[in-house]
Amino acid sequence: GIMVSHGDLDGNMFNNPFDRPDGKDNDGNGYKDDVRGWDFYHNDRSVFDGRGDDHGTHVAGTIGARGGNKVGVVGVNWKVKMISAKFLGPDGGNNGNAVRAINYLVKLKKKHGLNIVAINNSWGGTGHSRLLLRAINRAGAADILSVCAAGNDGRNLDTGRKFYPASYASPYIISVAAIDVNGRLPSFSNYGAQTVDIGAPGVDIWST
Repeated sequence: GIMVSHGDLDGNMFNNPFDRPDGKDNDGNGYKDDVRGWDFYHNDRSVFDGRGDDHGTHVAGTIGARGGNKVGVVGVNWKVKMISAKFLGPDGGNNGNAVRAINYLVKLKKKHGLNIVAINNSWGGTGHSRLLLRAINRAGAADILSVCAAGNDGRNLDTGRKFYPASYASPYIISVAAIDVNGRLPSFSNYGAQTVDIGAPGVDIWST
């Protein structure tokens, strides 16, 4: 989830023009008042549930905190629109809700023509799911990339235990390891010449 009211994020958060907050499903997508996205864990319109959503808020700032406003931090993209498709809660989450979240974004793009280009997946686990892979591939067929964290177990994903969704064999996934300020792989990051595509700064990152 994302703290959508955060001063460095609010201007770059999605505001659904097709569904106003009136208790009705105005856009007919099955979700009432999904103004900022949807919480698939609690199955409601609230996409921020307090401190438990620190990680999503941090990641959102890395992606798209506003620049040029003389406060806070700056995201990779100063002007971007982010939609919260939350499916994790205090005790984790499940692949079924992850699939629902992906399908929700694909439906928004197909039905309304929204320019959704990528899904951030800063999460993962060791359980393989055919349904999740199919959802990722459906998103890819709609020109939506899935950018996935390689994981923080310090292991080689080519030869060791896999980490999903980063380890799925899909042309629509970009698997990302962490690098430090010197461009080196930190000890905690997973890696793999065949299964990890790129490294990006992931150590001592200041964000929202």
